[in-house]
Amino acid sequence: MRKWLVIAVPYLWMLLFFLIPFFIVFKISLSETEISIPPYTPVFDLSEGWDAIRAKLGELDFEKYAFIFSDELYTAAYWSSLKIAAISTFLTLLIAYPLAYGMARAPKEWQPTLMMFVILPFWTSFLIRVYAWIGILKNEGLLNAFLMHFGLISEPLTILNTTTAVYIGIVYSYLPFMVLPLYASLEKIDGRLLEAAQDLGSPPWKAFWQVTFPLSIPGIVAGCFLVFIPAVGEFVIPDLLGGSETLMIGKTLWSEFFNNRDWPVASAVAVLLLLVLIVPIVAFQWAQQRSREAAR
Repeated sequence: MRKWLVIAVPYLWMLLFFLIPFFIVFKISLSETEISIPPYTPVFDLSEGWDAIRAKLGELDFEKYAFIFSDELYTAAYWSSLKIAAISTFLTLLIAYPLAYGMARAPKEWQPTLMMFVILPFWTSFLIRVYAWIGILKNEGLLNAFLMHFGLISEPLTILNTTTAVYIGIVYSYLPFMVLPLYASLEKIDGRLLEAAQDLGSPPWKAFWQVTFPLSIPGIVAGCFLVFIPAVGEFVIPDLLGGSETLMIGKTLWSEFFNNRDWPVASAVAVLLLLVLIVPIVAFQWAQQRSREAAR
């Protein structure tokens, strides 16, 4: 009985907080837009009975999804979001790996303190931290004042309201999500493996690529997922730091919900965004499972 209870808890959690909300949003995406409260006409009404619902199943209209694929705004927003998230994830990995490596190789008594420094930004509101970058990146901000003070530039750099500012905001905000799984993987590596590689004549850089890096791949994959998935649907950072030309699906989704009040189209955008993120993850897990079974 206890075993079934342990198994049932995560499935119940997924049912309550993932599947049920997903089907509610999917149901709204099949509705018709109306000027009312709520601003749509439901396709399925439980008060009509199951017979009426079954009859409507054969009449489902996926017009909103066809509209999204036919409108260049949404396809461009999806592509731009994926591109910005991928580049930001790569930049975050480049910065996080040396940090995590240094933490893993630091003396044991220093590692908890270094870990605290990594998670310290979480003690401050995410919105406040993003707002702080406005004061840093604007033309009269701290960055331009610093560069001009030391004569590195002659006029202020235009960084705020550009895609570059979005990259900076995403990398800064999600850096801990990359560092922590990398540190967890690197810290578990047995140092005797590196000693054995050096005893066999392998130089340090070769031992790193042949021993350390392969063993840290699980942390790299976990960190990339933790950064890439929320970055695709990010809204706050592109809205505050990005300009009008910074097109991301999070901003488009917000505009459809609150400006246009087109809940069916906005729900269809959200469903497609979820599928874009879930399908690669499921495919990766399936490939990992196949590789583990083949290795047995």
